[in-house]
Parts: sequence; C-alpha cells; structure tokens
Amino acid sequence: MQEYQEGNVSHKEFILMGFSGLKGHRQFLFIPFLLLFLLSLFGNSLLIISIKTRRTLHSPMYMFICATACVDLTLPILFVPKMLLGFLFDWNKISLLGCLVQMFFVHFFGSFQSTVLLWMALDRYVAICIPLRYNDYINSSAFFKLSAIALLRNGSLVLVVVILAGSLSFCLTNVIDHCFCEHMALVSLACGNTARNSVMGLLAVFCVAIVDGVFIAISYVKIFLAVSNTASGKSRQKAIHTCGTQLMVISVSYIFAMTAFLAYRIKNSLHPDVHVLISIMYLLFPSCFHPIIYGIRTKEIREQMLNILHYGKIVPISVEP
Repeated sequence: MQEYQEGNVSHKEFILMGFSGLKGHRQFLFIPFLLLFLLSLFGNSLLIISIKTRRTLHSPMYMFICATACVDLTLPILFVPKMLLGFLFDWNKISLLGCLVQMFFVHFFGSFQSTVLLWMALDRYVAICIPLRYNDYINSSAFFKLSAIALLRNGSLVLVVVILAGSLSFCLTNVIDHCFCEHMALVSLACGNTARNSVMGLLAVFCVAIVDGVFIAISYVKIFLAVSNTASGKSRQKAIHTCGTQLMVISVSYIFAMTAFLAYRIKNSLHPDVHVLISIMYLLFPSCFHPIIYGIRTKEIREQMLNILHYGKIVPISVEP
C-alpha cells in the first residue's frame, strides 16, 4: 500500500482490496462468486433466448422482462471477471481512468434496474386499468420515447457523478476497500472536501431509484384497486398472479438497493467486509434471482425454457389472450 502525506500528490493507480479482513484467504471466495456469476449468465441468457426465439412472447410485457434480463446479464460482466481474477491471482490494480469508466457503466446499467421495473409497472397499469387504450399508449413509439428519456436522465446524472469523482485529489491512500470502483468507495479516499460528491450521489439516487419507486408504488396501488373493484374470477386471479411476480422482483431489487444505500450511512457499525458483501450482492443476487422467478411463475416462459433445455429446439407455445 502506498501512502503520501503531501497534499499535492494524487494517485493515478489504485488497488481494489475488498474483503481485506480475510487477508490471505480471499482466494476461497473465487468459487462461490464464480458459481453466482455463471448462474447469472446462464439464467439471463436462457431467459433472453426463450423470449427472442418465440414470436408469441414478443408482446410488450415479455419484452420488458427481456430488457430486465439484458440489464441483469450486463451488470455482472462489468465487474465480476476482474473481481474473480483479483481473488485468484491478486490482479487488483486499476488505473484512475479505468476505475472511472467501470464506475460509470456499473452505475449507469444499475440505474436501469429500477427504470425497467417502472416500465413494466406502467405496462401492467395500462393493460389492467385502461385496456381499451393499451395499443395507443404501449407501442414502439412510446417505448423509444421512454428509452430516450431514461438514457438522458440516467446517463447525465451518472456522468456528472463520475466527473465530480474524477476531479478529486486522492493523496492519502490508493487502496480501495471494495472489489469494484463503487462511487463512495473511491470518493472516501479523497483528501479534499467531498460534500458536493455526496450531495450529487444522493440526488442521483433520488432522481432515479426513489422517483421510479414512487411511480411504481402508485401504479400498483391503482392496479390492485382496479382489480378489486372490477375484475372477478379467473381475470382477477390472472392479474394478481402476473402483478405478484413483478412485485416479487421489485421487492428483491429495492430491498438490496436500499440495504446497500443505508450501509454507507451506518458503515461505522458494520464490518468493512460485510459492507463490501452487501454492495456486491446488491448487483449480483437480483441478476441470479430474476430468471428463476420468471421461469417458475410465468407459464409461457417456463415452458419455453424447458423446451430449449430438454429438446434443444423451439416448440410452439399457445398463449392465452
């Protein structure tokens, strides 16, 4: 570890040293995290292939599930391979530029976890509450507009966060107590005033995760009110089952996100290794969990997955109107 006392020296190379409390036993983490990584790759790839290869699964609801799988597939690829190499071979060095690039893409794709869930909630809201206007509101034009707005909002906020982090001077230590370049993990190494970084980080969380969460909650409240007042019998059961599946996914995503967020506010009460584990599982566990939930609870996707796994070919699937 390199340390400097002079305030005019700023590190340009860092060492990612998550789970430092394990010292020489970090290599034992390679196998469990490798298994989670492979499960994420396999599950999300199978989910994407199952939806893409069947035209009957090309409705907006399934395409939003496919978008979730794409985010869940991309996120682990951005940081897990380097983390595994660090565990196994102690390849822990990363340049400041490389750190900032990784930070941008991890947080950028991570921001779409809540955004895609919001799209799914809006899709279910229109389908259940105003079904006669479904094709007017949920179409290719609306999807591209939503995508453009999300790219602009999420991308600009994350970019500002990363630029502010890159403008800091890191003159105390070059050891990041994390397995990837998480924003606050890097900012905590700065020797100057980091108040604006903290404020901007909170603003980004509010404008993305919190705002999305509020609209998701409003959508599902309206959905369940509409279902309880108008639907009956099989229609009500189907609506509750579909929304229940999405609520399970939403709950897991937000529970892990809020746990990781609060961990920074109570970090003095947590062992550093526990804090690092929470931050990693916030990104990795949902990407493993989502394909399992969709595969188990969504009949059409489950049947298509089994067809691919058992027969290695595509078999027609009938979808209820």
